[in-house]
Amino acid sequence: MGVRIEKVDLPGIGVRHDLVTESSRRVSVISYRDGHRDLALFDVSDPDACRDSIPLTDDEAAALADVLGTSVMLSRLTSLSDATVGLFTEQLELPTDSPYLNRPLGDTKTRTRTRVSIVAIVRDKELLPSPTPDEILRPGDVIVAVGTRGGLDALSRLISNGPD
Repeated sequence: MGVRIEKVDLPGIGVRHDLVTESSRRVSVISYRDGHRDLALFDVSDPDACRDSIPLTDDEAAALADVLGTSVMLSRLTSLSDATVGLFTEQLELPTDSPYLNRPLGDTKTRTRTRVSIVAIVRDKELLPSPTPDEILRPGDVIVAVGTRGGLDALSRLISNGPD
């Protein structure tokens, strides 16, 4: 079954978009005419009764969208690698003595040297999806990569020791 989103016009107020989950729970985003928004949770036994609503600022809404989008991207990558023989997703912490520390990601030439794709960097518990070659690698970064077992092993050696 696909995801169902219902749009409800709220005359004089704005619009409510309802997501009905597989377990028949209703989660809504109410977009007010003045630009504000609330996240609303509905009662299980009465889908028309709002149990709680949480006002979200623009920054909070953007952060929630990023978190949800990032977690979906990572779960899809994981399920892709589970379904594809020979393709793995791995998280590699950048060593503190890496020759690439405080240098642009592009300097690693990862794809050319290992045939591995770096799909994200986790930094300070935040995910940076699809990093560009200009992204500076920082202490504590965790590199999220997709590739073959051999390619991921080569990436681990590369970020630890530099090119062979």
